[in-house]
Amino acid sequence: MGSIVAQLPVLIGVLIGTIGTIVATSVADRTRWKRNQSVRWDDRRLDAYVEFGRVVKEIQAVAVRMLTSERPHSRGHHMDREEGLARLAEADIRHALAWESILLLGDASTVTAARDWRDAVWGVERVARGLSQADDHDDLLHRANEARDLFYLAARGGLGVRGGSVAQATMLGARLEEIRADRALRQIAEAPASAKATGGGA
Repeated sequence: MGSIVAQLPVLIGVLIGTIGTIVATSVADRTRWKRNQSVRWDDRRLDAYVEFGRVVKEIQAVAVRMLTSERPHSRGHHMDREEGLARLAEADIRHALAWESILLLGDASTVTAARDWRDAVWGVERVARGLSQADDHDDLLHRANEARDLFYLAARGGLGVRGGSVAQATMLGARLEEIRADRALRQIAEAPASAKATGGGA
């Protein structure tokens, strides 16, 4: 009996050590599992964001090309209505599927930003389809570009992507203003020649 009592501290020590090892292993395994799950879902979330961005940008690009004739300063190649409508119909199906992935995997702020970008592009698309009118196509496009910037800002934040801002709307707006200014200067330069030709024929 005395030998058992003498060995009791050693047995308690072994028991505590064993329990500590089991707890530490369990915590480490759980942490590793959570980290692996997080990486796995981040990968799927990234794929969903990329696909959504690709299809929404495609819809915007097709709509813009359909509107080229109504935007005299545009440098894009015109797409005829029939081809444009067919491309939009295909893209709309892929958009519907991509949107479901956004709803399933996206965090709240990214889903909100995705919805805002989608709605802004729908505004451009509706004009291209002839379902609505716009006083200023460039204003619609600028709003869509700003919404795209906010979507990528939210998506990058949710995924923990570093590297600062990648906003494009301001740069694209400045480029548009340069194109407009260049066009205005060319019109002014061509105006005297037109006036002279008109005067000479009088």
